[in-house]
Amino acid sequence: MIGKLSGTLLEKSPPQIVIDCHGVGYELEVPMSTFYGLPALGAPVALLAHQVVREDAHLLYGFATAVERQAFRQLIKIAGIGPRLALSILSGLSVAELAQAVTAQDGARLIKVPGVGKKTADRLLLELKGKLGADLGPLVPGRTPPASAAQTDIEQALLALGYNEREAAAALKALPPEVGVSEGIKLALKALAR
Repeated sequence: MIGKLSGTLLEKSPPQIVIDCHGVGYELEVPMSTFYGLPALGAPVALLAHQVVREDAHLLYGFATAVERQAFRQLIKIAGIGPRLALSILSGLSVAELAQAVTAQDGARLIKVPGVGKKTADRLLLELKGKLGADLGPLVPGRTPPASAAQTDIEQALLALGYNEREAAAALKALPPEVGVSEGIKLALKALAR
């Protein structure tokens, strides 16, 4: 199996790229998170790879990080989730965002990804629980998980109102530790309005 490719970046056409490795051009499909981090054409590049062997094709998928590749491997183990849908999920959500959605059992966030409906989102949440969320949830830069159920509810309310995770986390830090949900939302909104 091919686990890593290093060479020169020859082509970029999302989601496919071609890497020249000593005269052999390898075509890979990559999630958009990896694609946006690629260097210019003609520059050296190294990607971790996952090879899928089918009856009619040998396919390569490339990833910038080991965490991203591991998430892809977890996704394709789920019945009904093929490599294309797994790439779509990793293009629509970072691994940390996916892990957060799994930890919070937030199907609404998954449904926003093209190709993921309610049933697929529910299956993802069920299958990935304990495999992805617990390990990767705290990896969101500068974010600590909410301390209580009330804080989780407050955070979800802020996200539903359109605030991003960084804003919600900053608002949570300003709240008293044992604040109730209703009062916490009011205080958080006041803090965010400043």
